[in-house]
Amino acid sequence: MNVAHPIDPIVRSDIEDRLSSIEAEHNVRVLYACESGSRGWGFASPDSDYDVRFIYVHALPWYLRVSLQRDVIEVPISGDLDINGWELRKALGLLKKGNATLIEWLDSPVVYRSDANFLRAMRHAARQTHQAERSFHHYVHMARRNYREYLQGETVRLKKYLYVLRPLLATLWIEQGRGVAPMRFQELLNTIITDPALLAAIDQLLAIKRATGESEHGSPLPIINAFIDAELTRLESVMPPVLRDADYSILDRLLMDTVLKQ
Repeated sequence: MNVAHPIDPIVRSDIEDRLSSIEAEHNVRVLYACESGSRGWGFASPDSDYDVRFIYVHALPWYLRVSLQRDVIEVPISGDLDINGWELRKALGLLKKGNATLIEWLDSPVVYRSDANFLRAMRHAARQTHQAERSFHHYVHMARRNYREYLQGETVRLKKYLYVLRPLLATLWIEQGRGVAPMRFQELLNTIITDPALLAAIDQLLAIKRATGESEHGSPLPIINAFIDAELTRLESVMPPVLRDADYSILDRLLMDTVLKQ
């Protein structure tokens, strides 16, 4: 089992069965299903939920109705399973808007279901239409909000450091012109952070997060706080990447090609 991305084989089998049940109940086909949370990022705790997200498609007649239909499937949370998905046209519309969460899904290291041709086409479309400026704003706002809300007390939930560091490192990745930010935290860390002392502190934090519960508390970590403070302050005066023109017709073709194959 991958230490950074642990998936219990019994849970994986249960998730795959639930996806098949969703297909049968809603008369859809799941094109892609993955982990979207801490198990995908690579810093799950032993009691972390399984955050399963999927993209699905209906048969052609569903797309030929005058009235808009429901475009999400939400399964009631059961135990540690959180499963929901977006219909293909909705997903492509969000991709057109530069939705960073959807882009992360496409890079998840934990995949439960995948149509290989579809995933290859979606990843290509994501790269072709990627709006670095929108991703930059998404990540830096997330880092600032999480830092303000979760890391200002005399004791803090240690997991929240990672919910600040990950979007902050993704912001720096984009600022440096590296393209789409990867989902895996370790890849962000290894590329962006070069200070040995800071790396050691974050590695220790990762070890604690992976070994303890989600609610583990501790004292603030000065070296990590100093890094976060300095970078968030610096980023206040940094101009985001220039919003570029993109050819979104690739998304229309992907929708048409995928639906017509059903």
